[in-house]
Amino acid sequence: MDTFVPRKVFFTKGVGTHKEELHSFELALRDAGIEKFNLVQVSSILPPGCKVISKSKGLKELKPGAMTFCVMSRCCTNEPRRLLVASIGCAIPADKRAYGYISEHHAFGQTEKQAGEYAEDLAAAMLASTLGIDFNIEESWDEKKEIFKISGKIVKTRNITQSSVTKGNGYTTVIAAAVFVF
Repeated sequence: MDTFVPRKVFFTKGVGTHKEELHSFELALRDAGIEKFNLVQVSSILPPGCKVISKSKGLKELKPGAMTFCVMSRCCTNEPRRLLVASIGCAIPADKRAYGYISEHHAFGQTEKQAGEYAEDLAAAMLASTLGIDFNIEESWDEKKEIFKISGKIVKTRNITQSSVTKGNGYTTVIAAAVFVF
């Protein structure tokens, strides 16, 4: 059924803080602009030809209450002064007929830059393995880019990442999401 293959995707992130864990999650969803949808978490495939659009365009195409598919990363804690981060990475193949990958990563103690690069590397490594490219996640990004160029299967990567430091009493939740639009 081709009707269930999304044609568009947008990326969003948010943070919420509240004395109740569930409410902090709701506030993070609200900050990301996706609180009014019935979110269905799916795994990591970016459909062939799926167009990346802006968050504002994507939100205009969705209706409150709609079953909305997404790949989401979520991290929550109530430990004071704890750095937490949630990140989504995306790897898009050069061949528009091929599928790509979306990865989710969450951690404590990582910066947004560290988590974002790691999430991108995860997505790129999964895609590289399907394309027959030897991809060592431990190598520097510059070395990996060269592998893609040499292979002729250049991949675009991106990430969206949200971090926060827990303050005082209560919970802090961070989320990052790739939201699909049909």
